[in-house]
Amino acid sequence: MNVLLTGGAGYIGTHTAVELIEAGYDVVIADNLSNSSPDAVARVTSITGKQIPSYCIDVADRDDLSEIFSRHEIGAVIHLAGLKAVGESVEKPLMYYRNNIDTTLSLLEVMAKYGVNNIIFSSSATVYGIPERIPLDEGCRVGQCANPYGRTKMMIEEIITDAANADSNMSAVLLRYFNPVGAHRSGKIGENPKGIPNNLMPRLIEAASGRSDGLTVFGDDYNTPDGTGVRDYIHVTDLARGHVMAISYAEEHKGVEVFNLGTGKGYSVYDMIHTFERVNHVKVPYRVCGRRFGDIDEYYANPEKAERVLGWKAQLTLEDMCRDSWNWAKNK
Repeated sequence: MNVLLTGGAGYIGTHTAVELIEAGYDVVIADNLSNSSPDAVARVTSITGKQIPSYCIDVADRDDLSEIFSRHEIGAVIHLAGLKAVGESVEKPLMYYRNNIDTTLSLLEVMAKYGVNNIIFSSSATVYGIPERIPLDEGCRVGQCANPYGRTKMMIEEIITDAANADSNMSAVLLRYFNPVGAHRSGKIGENPKGIPNNLMPRLIEAASGRSDGLTVFGDDYNTPDGTGVRDYIHVTDLARGHVMAISYAEEHKGVEVFNLGTGKGYSVYDMIHTFERVNHVKVPYRVCGRRFGDIDEYYANPEKAERVLGWKAQLTLEDMCRDSWNWAKNK
């Protein structure tokens, strides 16, 4: 079966492509390369030995998207395309609403046109907003998002749910990611953000490699064991495997299902720093400054539903995340 990955040249997309190919699926990629590179697709080919049809298009363009569906018999879509920087979404909210919502609407319209009924959506734990309980499960309240990025994810979940409720043949799986880190074990693909990194691991790597003057730790006075914020970090390969299992589930079930993809364990910023130093035998210089507005003490998943329904469970450790990230940084 052909699986279309929108945003498939990006960090999560390339790792998902590898796992899909290794599971026997054929992959087609659509990506405007705004935060990725065609070289990333070539690296997937070098890992898998498979040539991947790849189209540099704006997924919001229905004509270009329709051309892909007309050339390839698409059986399912994994919708990863979208802008994702929280801070930028606060500065440029209209750009985020326009891009993230429009790509989804165009995709759903073209899927309907070509009779493609299965969609996996790359959602986010940000839809939970300030948590009503920890760990977060799929029954927790959603909608009190702290930024436009999170609100676009929430809105897209609602759009896809409405589309599936109106079409009894449709299957939609909404995957709420926690914090993807790590890289492929080969060291050939990994997180490579353009511009200033937004996430902890790329900033940690910059500090360890001397490309910055040190990692900034935003606050050490949280109500956590070591005073730094606690988050659920998940290896990107585990996350990618979750998409493969979601595709299998969608083929056999109709309607809408939501799953958390996380480890169920929280790691602090200091946990990340010290583990990275230990497994990679490097020093990570850092300095502590004040908290950022809106940051909370801890945020981690209850992933029990994904294990019970999909048969998915995170397998890789924090040590694996740190080791694979550094291996990628040295090879890219």
